[in-house]
Amino acid sequence: MSRFINPYSDYGFKLLFGREVSKDLLIDFLNGLLVGERVITDLTFLNNEQLPEYQEGRGIIYDVYCTTDTGEKIIVEMQNRSQINFKDRALFYLSKAIVSQGVAGSGWMFDIKAVYGVFFMNFLLDGEEPKLRTDVILSDRDTGRLFSDKLRQIFIALPVFEKDEEQCETDFDRWIYVLKNMEKLERMPFKARKAVFEKLEEIADVGALSKHDRELYENSLDVYRTHLCVMEAAKLEGLEKGRKEGREEGLEKGREEGREEGREEAKLEFAAKLKSDGMSFDAIMKYTGLSLDEIKAL
Repeated sequence: MSRFINPYSDYGFKLLFGREVSKDLLIDFLNGLLVGERVITDLTFLNNEQLPEYQEGRGIIYDVYCTTDTGEKIIVEMQNRSQINFKDRALFYLSKAIVSQGVAGSGWMFDIKAVYGVFFMNFLLDGEEPKLRTDVILSDRDTGRLFSDKLRQIFIALPVFEKDEEQCETDFDRWIYVLKNMEKLERMPFKARKAVFEKLEEIADVGALSKHDRELYENSLDVYRTHLCVMEAAKLEGLEKGRKEGREEGLEKGREEGREEGREEAKLEFAAKLKSDGMSFDAIMKYTGLSLDEIKAL
């Protein structure tokens, strides 16, 4: 068992960012993420299950769902595998958090608070260039000016991050480095630079977990590792299928090349016979498609 929690596991992620005792860790990370944009001084965790509005509706369960001291809603999730319509799914989650702010009665004037979605991804975002961070806002297509600040999405593709400890220059870099490498770390870096990482060392220490939390964490970790095994098996199966198709394609290509070579040889033999029979070069070119130089060389 590693010294520190694996944040890719569902329960491990919640232990780090979804508890009152670790609230200041989430605040520090979000402030590093949104530096120059806003400063969060306090958070309140909300019920991470958003109930459906009608009986047949499907409820939504977030990894972390909270509100800031000024009313903005923030959803933070760790996603380990790409999903069909993942972008639409993320937008749906944020839309539900906006709609849930509606107040019944005629007095409400659509005074909604901004909703932020922060999505850690252990994969690359389909259809986008491979980059660490993709920020999505509502803006005017022609001018690029911000149209509304009520919806904000941030996608973080962890596989793209390749900096080592010494290369981390910002708080955002340091957080991403720690989260990506936490399970492999023997010590918590950056403690001398910032006290929050000293607290992170305490919170993330597997040996300090209660018996109950340890059991739930290990079950969650087992689910995560099983997922990795399934993904690896699927990758190997796809690789073998690709190799088989490649071999078959190669055989077919070889057969086609052989057929083409045979056609060229037959064409040359036919042209040589026509030439020996005294047919004009122009006529031979017409019937065989060979060039004048090719015919002269026969």
